[in-house]
Amino acid sequence: MEPRLFRLVPGSLGPRRDFRITVGLREGWEAEGRVYDVSEAVRCARAWMRRRVEAGQPALSGMFTRGEVTYAWRKDDGAVGSDREPVAIFTGEAVHAYLGHLPDAEIEAMLNELAGELGAALGQERLYVAFGDRTWILDCGAE
Repeated sequence: MEPRLFRLVPGSLGPRRDFRITVGLREGWEAEGRVYDVSEAVRCARAWMRRRVEAGQPALSGMFTRGEVTYAWRKDDGAVGSDREPVAIFTGEAVHAYLGHLPDAEIEAMLNELAGELGAALGQERLYVAFGDRTWILDCGAE
């Protein structure tokens, strides 16, 4: 097989703007909460993407992986607790060729919108979002 020559796609070179949304797959805060499959997060994200594109709006694309968040905390009595939780991680880049014309604020708004839909579909109160060199937490629980 002869090697293929790849060329730079015009308009595709630009600053890297990677993103990540991490959403829990276990509903609620208790160990007995329902555990969703990552395919349910994929289904939710694809529906969000289709709705946006059908409305003539840009959409993010990326990939889902399953992971586990592990953490520890100090209890009221001074003892230390730890736990782990399954998560879905949606990662991607706001590729310059497709989304380079959008300001960061629009990408952030799309991330927040998608994260909110994922959180609602998977019974979550807290979502973790990263974009470029920034991170933030979205919470729909206590004010």
